[in-house]
Amino acid sequence: MRDSIDQNAPVVVDRGIAIDAQLEKVWALLTDVPSWPRWQPDITFAEAAGSLRKNRAFRWSTGGLDIESTVYTIEAPHRILWGGAAYGIEGIHSWTLEPDGDTVRVRTEESWDGPPVLADVTGMQAALEESLTAWLGHLKRAAERP
Repeated sequence: MRDSIDQNAPVVVDRGIAIDAQLEKVWALLTDVPSWPRWQPDITFAEAAGSLRKNRAFRWSTGGLDIESTVYTIEAPHRILWGGAAYGIEGIHSWTLEPDGDTVRVRTEESWDGPPVLADVTGMQAALEESLTAWLGHLKRAAERP
C-alpha cells in the first residue's frame, strides 16, 4: 500500500495555500466526499459509503471522468492520501493540513502516470496544475465562508 505520491511519475504537481479557517472545518470539507459538488464546481458527482478510512474506496466525477479512488493513508485531521486508475491514468493524491496561527496551511501533491500521460506530458502537467490550483481556491472559499 502506498504512503506517498510517485515522485518519479512523469507528471507531479505540488501546490499550497493558506486558509483562514479552523483546521477541523477544512478537514471536514475535504473528507466529506458527498459534499464536494456543493463547494467544488468541477466535481459533478461524489459518493462514499460512510466516512473515509484506510482501504475504503469512493467514487466521483470531474472533467467528464468517472473515478474510483481508494484511501491509502489517513491521519485525521492532518493528512490523507488516495489514488487509483482512471482511463489509463494512475493518479495518487496527497493532502496535508497544518495549523499556522489563525490559518491552516494546506498542501496538495499529485502524481500521474500511464500511457495517456506519457503521450502528452506537457498537456497533462498543465491540466493537473490548473486542476489543483482551482481545487485549492474552491476549498479556501468554502472554508472561509461564515
